[in-house]
Amino acid sequence: MDYIKYLRSLVGNKPVILCVCGCLIFNENREILLQKRSDDGKWGIPGGSMELGETIEETVYREVLEETGLTVKELKLFNIYSGKSQHHIYPNGDEVYFVNIMFKTNKYTGKLQIKDNESTELKFFKMDEIPTDITKPCQNVIEDLKISR
Repeated sequence: MDYIKYLRSLVGNKPVILCVCGCLIFNENREILLQKRSDDGKWGIPGGSMELGETIEETVYREVLEETGLTVKELKLFNIYSGKSQHHIYPNGDEVYFVNIMFKTNKYTGKLQIKDNESTELKFFKMDEIPTDITKPCQNVIEDLKISR
């Protein structure tokens, strides 16, 4: 079941609260994986919306695999984001307020590959070379990451 499509069939573009999960994935060089989003052309962190009945961990595992081809092996909670910083309006007009649960890991397997139509590019970045065109819901996460390193 695609919960978001179902929800949107009821409320249209009106604001909704969505639980989303993402993962800060680091390679052996301590570079972070970002995805260039196909909807707004900005960089973001792999992850996505929880489906009915999923745990937050199941959501992260599923979304990362769908978006990157990687299977994460170990998750550590990084932070939880909510409120005005997590307000987002998609190019199609859908308005959301995310409860954004962010994990981090350096344990994964698989080959990096775009597996769905949500990304146009996947790339590992050095911390001091992270692009400035970050999608709004990920901006606080990247700021916190830079502070915590």
